[in-house]
Amino acid sequence: MNDNNLNTLFKNLNEDFNSEEPNLGHQNRFLEKLNSHNNENEIVIKSSKSVRTLWRPLIGVAASVVLLITVFIGIQRDSSTSGLAAISPEMATTQDFFTNTITSELEKLNSEESPEFQDLIVDALFQIKILEENYKELIIDLNESGDDKRVIYAMISNFQNRIDLLQNVVEQIDNLKQLKNEQNENSSTL
Repeated sequence: MNDNNLNTLFKNLNEDFNSEEPNLGHQNRFLEKLNSHNNENEIVIKSSKSVRTLWRPLIGVAASVVLLITVFIGIQRDSSTSGLAAISPEMATTQDFFTNTITSELEKLNSEESPEFQDLIVDALFQIKILEENYKELIIDLNESGDDKRVIYAMISNFQNRIDLLQNVVEQIDNLKQLKNEQNENSSTL
């Protein structure tokens, strides 16, 4: 249907629209019903609020208990040695060394907050995340294999790969900074 047909149709039906008036006092009756209906809702709302006020402290206590249990279980898992630390005290020292070195390199990387290096940093963190997921799989393999030397070597290699990755990114950032400074010095001498 085109616009002309619609316009013609509405012009013809215009007289048929709004032809009836509501009964006298309709608005007053409607407002009375609305007000009486609102009063009933207030009673329901008040009763449901009283139920809520009774359960609110109990829900808070239950949530606190669940949180404490979760934290306790998490601490128990962390306190039980996993990874290289589960093998021997020497391996625990090795794991601590690698973990501290990785933390140090991550701090160096996070100190570089300039937008020009952001892509490098994001990519490095993504690669680190992948290596961490691989390490978690190696922990499972270690538990299943019973201290297999190949799994231990793979775990150490994983730590070394993470450190190498972070050191390379920090070195790239330093090289880019140095190159930028050299370009600025050359442009200022011209």
